[in-house]
Amino acid sequence: MQNKLVKAFKATISSIIVALLITGLLILVIKLFFGQEIEQAFSLVNKVSITIDENRVEEPTQINEEKNTLENYPEYGTKYGTIEIEKIDLELPIYFGDTLEILKNGIGHSSGSYFPGEGGSIIYMGHNYKKMLRRLGEVQKGNLIKITTTYGEYTYKVYDMQLIKETELDKLPVQREKEILMLYTCYPFNNIGYATQRYVVYAELEK
Repeated sequence: MQNKLVKAFKATISSIIVALLITGLLILVIKLFFGQEIEQAFSLVNKVSITIDENRVEEPTQINEEKNTLENYPEYGTKYGTIEIEKIDLELPIYFGDTLEILKNGIGHSSGSYFPGEGGSIIYMGHNYKKMLRRLGEVQKGNLIKITTTYGEYTYKVYDMQLIKETELDKLPVQREKEILMLYTCYPFNNIGYATQRYVVYAELEK
């Protein structure tokens, strides 16, 4: 009787080990072939964007240097520039708006904030998966962020980084005393599922 119990126990353990090996192999295969898609799907669960206004709807032409305003504005949802951060080998398109569809394609621009060259707060955001802002935490004070738009080029120097709650909108102030770029993503960077924190990089326009 005891031998039968021992044999049954060994058989059960063997079955569990085989099942674990098969499960591990399946997870590895899924990650290799569908990892990016799964990561993007989980990222979209997070409420990354902070939409304030959607009133600007025309294509940009040029900046009015005297008034620090664009003559026209990009249509909501369209690409109007690129962002480059050499420190983390990043180059991504910038879109006006912050819908989930926009954020799948690149960096979103909060519609209630100013545009580069207008002299105020610029709020950009993006998801934290690998091809987006996963490495944003590696950016350091003094690093440069280059924004190339359809109407000009602007360089910003990083002066601060903060970890904030998604509800702390006062940490992303819209003002026009000086030109500040605020770029943020969900935190932790490797988070799966909903995240309640945001990692923000602050940079000021170089004169």
